[in-house]
Amino acid sequence: MAEKQKYPVDVFTSLDELRRMAKYARLFQFSSRPKKVNSILGGKHASRLRGRGLDFEEVRNYVKGDDIRHIDWKVTARTRETHTRVFTEEKERPVLIVVDQSKSMFFGSQRRTKSVVAAELAALVAFKILKSGDRVGGMVFADQGIDYVLPRRDRKNILKFLENIVNRNHQLRDSQPVKFEEALNNATQRIMNIVTHDYLVVIISDFHRYSEKTIKSIAILAQHNDVILAKIMDPLERDVPSTSFIAGDHSHQISVAGKSAELRGKFKSGFEQDIINFEAEMRKHRIPLVMLDTIDPVDQQLRDLFSKEQA
Repeated sequence: MAEKQKYPVDVFTSLDELRRMAKYARLFQFSSRPKKVNSILGGKHASRLRGRGLDFEEVRNYVKGDDIRHIDWKVTARTRETHTRVFTEEKERPVLIVVDQSKSMFFGSQRRTKSVVAAELAALVAFKILKSGDRVGGMVFADQGIDYVLPRRDRKNILKFLENIVNRNHQLRDSQPVKFEEALNNATQRIMNIVTHDYLVVIISDFHRYSEKTIKSIAILAQHNDVILAKIMDPLERDVPSTSFIAGDHSHQISVAGKSAELRGKFKSGFEQDIINFEAEMRKHRIPLVMLDTIDPVDQQLRDLFSKEQA
């Protein structure tokens, strides 16, 4: 009872809440790059893995750890850079789920905070991957640190990941914010120290005030891995109420003239244009972007998203 009073539901999450997401793991299929991955979170799948598969897929730059038997010497001689041939093979692959628990996620105008939605989505995806038989690990990045567990095919490993999420989530109450770009860029650098190639990386964040460096880091990560971005947003970030109100954080307050139709229009168009720009940048690198809000249950939103995708 004391924990519930200290950490109110929907503002903060708990390990019990995240463990309950396991029951929704069978209710959806999460797909990306349909030509290369039949069903990313749905059992065995054809992925961009090194191996002696029957189907040649592509030639790409050699990455440390590739099988030297697959070096394409003709392309290497022509380009003067080492290239390797990649084949399609039915095989599992490791998955890394990256969750944002920085201060910009500690916001929710109606039902839940973005940080809670991100935590629930991470838990649901982790249980889905485990159910499929693949190895899964996770990283949680916050304003004052990063925690991660390496991918394993182990429920205890997932619970450790979820505990990290809960701990960082509870720290949001007293944490001091840093620039979002710094938090995400630090996380992507750590990811690249863990992930070499042929991983699936799922990054869950609001991608608030991303920078060119952020986009570049994600694009580099996607060169030899499949990357999926899940953007969490709150309605108030797009739609200003049609009334005047005071908005503030731990150090500043501003008066918002919500009665102004012009201000509401600029606010909404600015938010939507930012999404369009970000999505366009990701599309250049063939990185899918899905969006979830803080209103509807996560499992319901996923069912709606992927039922539309399959239609």
